[in-house]
Amino acid sequence: MINFLIVALKVIFLLGFLVFIHESGHFLVAKLCKVKVNEFAIGFGPTIWKNEKGETKYALRLIPLGGFVSMEGEAEHSEQEGSFSKTSIPKRMAIVAAGGIVNIIFALFVYFILMTATGNFASQKIEKLQEGYAAIDSGIMVGDEIIQLGNKRIRNKTDITKVLEKSKGEPMEITIKRNGELLKYTLTPTKIPAKDTGIYLGAQGEDVSTKIVGVYPSSPSEKAGIETNDIILAINGKEVENDPYKVVQYIAESEGEVDFTLQRKNEILHVKVTPDVVENYYLGVQFEEASKNLGTNLYYAFWDTRDFITDIVDNLKMLFTGKVSSNQLMGPVGISGVVAETNGIADFAYILALISLSLGVTNLLPFPALDGGKLVLLIIEAVRRKPLKENVEIGIQMAGFAILIFLSIYITYNDVLRIF
Repeated sequence: MINFLIVALKVIFLLGFLVFIHESGHFLVAKLCKVKVNEFAIGFGPTIWKNEKGETKYALRLIPLGGFVSMEGEAEHSEQEGSFSKTSIPKRMAIVAAGGIVNIIFALFVYFILMTATGNFASQKIEKLQEGYAAIDSGIMVGDEIIQLGNKRIRNKTDITKVLEKSKGEPMEITIKRNGELLKYTLTPTKIPAKDTGIYLGAQGEDVSTKIVGVYPSSPSEKAGIETNDIILAINGKEVENDPYKVVQYIAESEGEVDFTLQRKNEILHVKVTPDVVENYYLGVQFEEASKNLGTNLYYAFWDTRDFITDIVDNLKMLFTGKVSSNQLMGPVGISGVVAETNGIADFAYILALISLSLGVTNLLPFPALDGGKLVLLIIEAVRRKPLKENVEIGIQMAGFAILIFLSIYITYNDVLRIF
C-alpha cells in the first residue's frame, strides 16, 4: 500500500509539475504581452482550490492530467482591452509557442545537469585496437585521438556510431591527433553481419529483463506473431534466465530460423522467426574513459544533451514514417508504469526530462488542437492578412481535438494491455 502511494505521488508530481511549467510559459508570456488572463488552472474537473488575484483566477482542479490558461479573446473574438485576438500576430505566436518551449528548455537543463553530475563519459582517445578491424590496419595507433571521421567533426562516441551507420562500408578519411599533430588516414569500416529479429527488450542498467517492450512494424518478429509484453523464456531451447544479453548471444549463434519460447500472460508459446541479416560497421577501437573534472563533464554533457533532443526528434520522424508502431506510444497509464520502476533521484530526473522534452516537441507539432496547430493558423492569418472565419477555425480545432481524444483512448488501451 505504501509503495502504491509513493508511486501515485511520484506520478502526480511529475505530470502536475510538467503541466504547471507548460502553462506557466503561456501565462508569463501572455502577461509580458499585456494580454488579459482570465484563469490559470492546473488539472481538469471540479475545482478543489481557487484564489483570485487581480484580473486572474488561479485554480487547482481534481484531475491532474492537464491544465489551461484562459485568455480574453482566445476562444472567440473580443474587443476588450488586453484581448488575445487583438494582439499582434508575433505576440500571439510567442504566447502559443511558450508552453512547449519551456518544456523543452527545462528538459535540456535537467538532462545537462544530470549528465554533468554523472561524469561517466568515453573520450575520443584510443585505448585499445582490435585485431582484424579497420583502425589497426590503417596505421592508427593507441593514444591517437579521433578528431574527424568522413566530413563529420567528432565530439563524442555517439558521433562515430552515427557516421559509421551512414557509411554503408564506403572508404572514408579519418583525422586523428597524435602528439599534437593532425594526421589523416583512409580506411574502410569493417563490416560485421548481424541478425535482426525486430524486437527490443526492457534492459536498463542493472534492471534487465527479457520482456519485449517493442516490436518494429513489418519486422520478422511482427510477421511471425510476436507481441509487445511477451516474455522470452528460451531461444532454440536454451533458457535465457531473464538475461537479455543471452537473448542477443543465442540469436547471433543461431542458423536459419530462431525458435522463441515465449510466455504470453499464462500461456507458453513457441514462435519461429527468420531474422533479417543487417550489416553493421565498426572501426575496432576502444576508447579511454574521459577525465572526471568539471570542464570535461560540461563538455561531454553538452554534446550528450544535443544527442538527447536529436533522438526524440528522430523517434517522432520514425513514428510518422511508420518505422515505429503507434502501439509504442505511451500515455498517463504507461508513464505511471515507467515512473513506478524508477530508482533514486537521478533515475526519476531522467524520466522527468525525457517526458518533458517529448511533451514540448509533440505539443509544437503542426496538428489542430495542439499549440503547433494554432501556430499554423496564425501563419495562415499572417499570409492572408486576415483571420479565418471563426466557425472555420473552431471546426478545425474541434476536429483535431476529437482525433486527439480518440488517440488518447487508443494509447490508454495499449498501456493497460502492456500492464495486464
